[in-house]
Amino acid sequence: MGQTTVEKIAESHLAEGPKRPLRTGDFVSIRPHHVMTHDNTSAVMKKFQAIGAKKIHDPKQLVFALDHDIQNKQDANLAKYRAIEAFAKQHGVDFYPAGSGIGHQIMVERGYVEPGSFVVASDSHSNMYGALGAVGTPIVRTDAAAVWARGEFWWQIPRSIQVVLDGELPQGATGKDVIITLCGLYNHDEVLNAAVEFTGPGVASLSMDARLSISNMTTEWGPLVGWFPVDEITIAYLGGVKQRLAAMGIERFTDKDIDDWQKNPLRPDPDCVYAAQIILDLGQVTPHVSGPDTVQVMQPLAEMEKKKVAIQKAYLLSCVNSRLDDLEAAAEVLKGKKVAPSVKFYLGAASKWVQEEAEKRGIWQILLDAGANPLPAGCGPCIGLGVGLLEPGEVGISATNRNFKGRMGSRDAQCYLSSPEVVAASALAGYIRGPQEVGDRAPARNFREFAAHDGPSAEKIEILPGFPDRVKGRLVFMPQDNVNTDAIYGKDYTYRDDMTPEMMARVVMENYDPQFASRTREGDVVVSGFNFGTGSSREQAVTALKAKAIPLVIAGSFSQTYLRNAFNNGFLCIEVPELVKRLREQFAKEIATKEKTIIPGEDIDIDFTLSTIHWRLETFPFPALGSVPQSLVIAQGVENLVARRLGLA
Repeated sequence: MGQTTVEKIAESHLAEGPKRPLRTGDFVSIRPHHVMTHDNTSAVMKKFQAIGAKKIHDPKQLVFALDHDIQNKQDANLAKYRAIEAFAKQHGVDFYPAGSGIGHQIMVERGYVEPGSFVVASDSHSNMYGALGAVGTPIVRTDAAAVWARGEFWWQIPRSIQVVLDGELPQGATGKDVIITLCGLYNHDEVLNAAVEFTGPGVASLSMDARLSISNMTTEWGPLVGWFPVDEITIAYLGGVKQRLAAMGIERFTDKDIDDWQKNPLRPDPDCVYAAQIILDLGQVTPHVSGPDTVQVMQPLAEMEKKKVAIQKAYLLSCVNSRLDDLEAAAEVLKGKKVAPSVKFYLGAASKWVQEEAEKRGIWQILLDAGANPLPAGCGPCIGLGVGLLEPGEVGISATNRNFKGRMGSRDAQCYLSSPEVVAASALAGYIRGPQEVGDRAPARNFREFAAHDGPSAEKIEILPGFPDRVKGRLVFMPQDNVNTDAIYGKDYTYRDDMTPEMMARVVMENYDPQFASRTREGDVVVSGFNFGTGSSREQAVTALKAKAIPLVIAGSFSQTYLRNAFNNGFLCIEVPELVKRLREQFAKEIATKEKTIIPGEDIDIDFTLSTIHWRLETFPFPALGSVPQSLVIAQGVENLVARRLGLA
């Protein structure tokens, strides 16, 4: 059985894992090419210091880019920035001060992302690196501290989904419209926590700017990776990056590297296994608008124009759509015109270099002459920081990547997403519209899910000292999907410092089922539905279950953030979708009566040696838990594990 590109790239960066070709579901330790942190570098510094580490394992892996709260000139924020800069200087880390640009843009324009590389950041839009043929994926702050200390972090290889692009975009449609369309058409978690691999003849018609936009917003769509193949467009872009860096006296890759990427582009094996396939005809994509307040709802621009939705603010900024091509496209719409008096139009380049280049070409001045309010190169309003936020009752149109309620200001405001051209045209008109007449069609859904190949292959797993061969406990079935972190551990307790483990155990699952804590006991094995642990990143949603002496949670699938928090705290989680489906069949009557916690009184038996679960004479396989996850559980979390391996504990 062949490998997908994600499996191949993970294998090429493997630090620890199975001694065989990697496949979906494998737990591995990855040595990434680079790791980027932004304003949260200060939080990672604290975790790094808590581990006890004194030096960075490989300073060349790290990139610090201050981009989030750069408009904040208060003493505390400036002191934080100075501390980050001093830390970077002390350890020889590449550092980009406030105003340099958004970290993700810096990573691609400054040559830190290469085809076939594995690049991470403690920010969700790391998916953007996939546009250059890399695996780009987000990590949490604890993972970043682990990379600083030992050069590696743990990862579970996600399932891969192939997205075939046919045809070419019609005039007026953009890369932003492609990803808005995908988010709107496939909005039932079809690609959640997957690795999406784009392919097909339509890829060649997409500019690098379009690919960067699409990869960036795969984050909102749900995947962990949004990968594009390397072709002439990629090679030309990388050649431009190399030329610009050479003018600064910097060389990150050579002409030979570019020649190798061109002659030997990474591709999936013909016999690799995908979990599903999506086919999208680019010729059917027309300008669309996301929202309001969600990327899962899209509307054809032609329909929006009929409604004449008035706007008060327009935004051309962020890491998804404020590169040079985006600014130029907006300038074409705005040239010689003025923004409507009722609209405030905010402008921010993706990086200092982008702004300087736009200024040289006269693009920046066109935007200013039209009435744009310039902001420093950074995140700003996109994440609800700085000037220009949406006020109660206002409506905004934005070229950013997220329009979640309250994201860009008041929860009593509304926000729509669209391409830079539509933002510019809407700013001129005072209501949502495009620069030209467009059709109102949208591609039909074309989604095919493939049956599981053979399930996880049978293999005997070596059990490390301190890790159990098996766990046997009473089954506790929570059939609901999307059990969120607030249901697991309520907000009323999250920020209390006086909560002891005993107190946490008494309130665990209180917002899901108030009787859960009193009905369950030490050693019970919890089985839940799909996307368990969705919601916030609170670690207490993990540690409360540990306090209750629940040995592990089995689910159809997990929120990726919850899964990372679980293993980072030494808590076992296993994905076994077939078991969940079987339990739903068996307990259909109880589910129909809305019983939240079903305790039939039977045991469930988990054999970690053979990676199988036994229940009622049936056997269900699960991905093998090798040395990487076992070590995390034995050490009771990643910080302890890193400290041990550094000889500090």
